[in-house]
Amino acid sequence: MAYFEKTVKGYRAHVQIKGQRDSATFPSKREAQLWAATKEIEFQAVATGKASTITTTHQAFAKYRDEICPDHKGERWEAVRIEKMIREFPLVTMDKLHSDHVIKWINARRGGVGESSVLREMKLLNSIFEQCKSKEWKLLVHNPCDGVARPKESAHRTRTITGPETRNVLRALGYPSRTLPRHAVAHAFLLAMFTGMRQSELASITWANVKPNYIHLPDTKSGKARDVPLSAGAKMVVEKMRGYDATSLFAISAASIDTHFRNAKGRAGLDGFTWHDTRHTAATRIGRSGKWSVIELCKAFGWSDPKMAMIYVNPNGDDLAAKLR
Repeated sequence: MAYFEKTVKGYRAHVQIKGQRDSATFPSKREAQLWAATKEIEFQAVATGKASTITTTHQAFAKYRDEICPDHKGERWEAVRIEKMIREFPLVTMDKLHSDHVIKWINARRGGVGESSVLREMKLLNSIFEQCKSKEWKLLVHNPCDGVARPKESAHRTRTITGPETRNVLRALGYPSRTLPRHAVAHAFLLAMFTGMRQSELASITWANVKPNYIHLPDTKSGKARDVPLSAGAKMVVEKMRGYDATSLFAISAASIDTHFRNAKGRAGLDGFTWHDTRHTAATRIGRSGKWSVIELCKAFGWSDPKMAMIYVNPNGDDLAAKLR
């Protein structure tokens, strides 16, 4: 049943069917009536177990983006990928969805990105469809990703950032100035080169969590807190930021860090490395020094599996040969 009330902003529609309720305000009564009619059909379908016949793939993706993604650490990445899926994945009602639609989407994505990117996006797609199977949503009986061959894992990156590349990025960001947001990004980049901290971790640092010899991160990608030790160089970077902001070390979001970093690489004519490669660079430099054990590396970088050290610590032939002298 639907009913309408006049408000200062127009008309507010209320719909209630078998325990399901919703309301919304519209400029005109006509718009309110159209919305209410659509919502009644949707509620009736849900009540009779036929929601999949009126819900499209794109609507399911948007629902996952709005209701599930906000609780995830990788919300921003997931939201961006889902927006792309809404534009590119076949538009069908959920009751008509099958594996051929997934295969078609995978083949189209392979034309624009590498296998590792397709694999990451397919994992997200699989998570969306698993949520659609849940007792709460009841939009799918079978996950159409089941049985579809997944792209193979690409070889792990071993890229580290060189000294000249580091200097050129810092120059493009305006280092050592300390007045604009891009200057804060320059200092964040340098601190990442020393510590291997992620963009989101750097953006979250408050002065309350900066200690004399380490930075405490109360919330990380793994969901666990960790302490990041500071070398002499890292301490210098931190001290240079004192006075920039009263609360936050860098006073900038992870998204803005990423944007300024990409723009700086473009101005400097650089390519072939990402911000995440600062993590490889820091791990390789520290691992090369031999000052920390594998367990200590795992503690500092937040790895629960020691095998991660094999991925991130990437000494070259000269580094290993020097150990024999």
